[in-house]
Amino acid sequence: MSCQNFYFNDSRDGLNLRTEFVLRSFMKYKSTRGQVSGLGFSDALLMGLASDGGLLVPETIPDVRLELDYWRNLNFVELAQELIPKFIDDIDAKVLRHLIAESYASFSHADVVTLHDLNGISVLELFHGPTLAFKDVALQLLGKLFEYVLSERGQRLNILGATSGDTGSAAIDGVRGQKNIDIFIMYPKGRVSTLQELQMTTVADENVHCIELDGSFDDCQNIMKTVFADEHYKANYHLGAVNSVNWARILAQIVYYGYASLRSSAEVTFCVPTGNFGNVFAAYMAQSMGFPVAHLLVATNDNDILARFFATGVYARGEVHQTLSPAMDIQVASNFERFLYYHFEQDSDRLVTFMREFTATGSASIGAPPNSRLMSSVAVNKEQTLAAMREVNQEFDYVLDPHTAVGYYAARNNPNVIGKETEIVVVATAHPAKFPDAVQAATGSEPTHPTLEALKGLKMHRTALPCDIDAVKKYLVGKLQIAREA
Repeated sequence: MSCQNFYFNDSRDGLNLRTEFVLRSFMKYKSTRGQVSGLGFSDALLMGLASDGGLLVPETIPDVRLELDYWRNLNFVELAQELIPKFIDDIDAKVLRHLIAESYASFSHADVVTLHDLNGISVLELFHGPTLAFKDVALQLLGKLFEYVLSERGQRLNILGATSGDTGSAAIDGVRGQKNIDIFIMYPKGRVSTLQELQMTTVADENVHCIELDGSFDDCQNIMKTVFADEHYKANYHLGAVNSVNWARILAQIVYYGYASLRSSAEVTFCVPTGNFGNVFAAYMAQSMGFPVAHLLVATNDNDILARFFATGVYARGEVHQTLSPAMDIQVASNFERFLYYHFEQDSDRLVTFMREFTATGSASIGAPPNSRLMSSVAVNKEQTLAAMREVNQEFDYVLDPHTAVGYYAARNNPNVIGKETEIVVVATAHPAKFPDAVQAATGSEPTHPTLEALKGLKMHRTALPCDIDAVKKYLVGKLQIAREA
């Protein structure tokens, strides 16, 4: 169970006093596939992907509706310090508050994230972290949590991750130089932007290892999941995860949905560009906790497995298309299993049957489409993406990156959003300077950022491997053996 907080306001002598009574019980974690339960947060953090192949979720979801009025007055870090401890009860409260504050000290915006109005549509800028992507919000905290828990336990961790662009650089930045962590990031050859690749491969710290695989992101992700499914290998080499399969990633992302919803005068419709479903699942959790979230619009590019699912109820693998928004070039959304678990009313047997059918055939159905009142999806193509970038630049003198443009176009043209009595917030996932070619094609000008300009000309450190699980395993073993001998 989660911590429950009860408040009352007492006005005396013109002062408003907020008194809090805390009934504390223990937050535990379980697997969507039903064979793992009762984990404390720190164990869930280090396990990453559940040992039964499922994804870890909290055993209960805190109801925060009674706290929202107070939380409206908090800045981002303060809200994080209130919300995150509801899911973490095995790290000292003062230590956790410090780790949270320290995680966001390097962000360039005073309040970490910010809202920018575009004539009735707000853009939630999440790209003010060290690698200019929304994933910094979670991965800076994840790095601090890893460092603290490993130090307390006297353990080390070898992180294996897959990236379609931004996860890799954000994860590397979060753990680079740490003595008790080595990080191995796989990315698909030729399918991340040049600047995204530079952000990963120019990091020279000895604990950072970049692997260029000859395949798609889905191939990278499948190798990662297969390696984690080998329990002997995972335990022997102390593997951990930074991808959004790690619950701590989702937890940190819930904060900015809560923050944005509490800065609106009405319930919010969030439009979230997504590939792996982790970002939008965090919004779903915020909605489930009681934040004023009316609707979630899942925006995809031509890799439209999610759009097809929400329209038909059928989850069917398709061909991976290379697009202007490479972080969304995914046909198997690894976080989608968490949503299905709750859609199936936490019935693990039903979920396992569904996932087995999908793995075996590439397709599975839930029957009727999900409730479109709470969540819907739309696919946005290349021409529409460029049109959105061009429109916003001409009308507002504002530049969208291609991922955010997918979200903006979906919000501006979807009947589930337009005309509803909600405030529309489009989630801006990356700084436009990370995708200069797409921005140049849409607007005629090339955006820059000093952080990215400083990378040009630096030596790249990467290892090219075939898209083969045995090759990846062998590479990891070799690197870890060298580290042990050193």
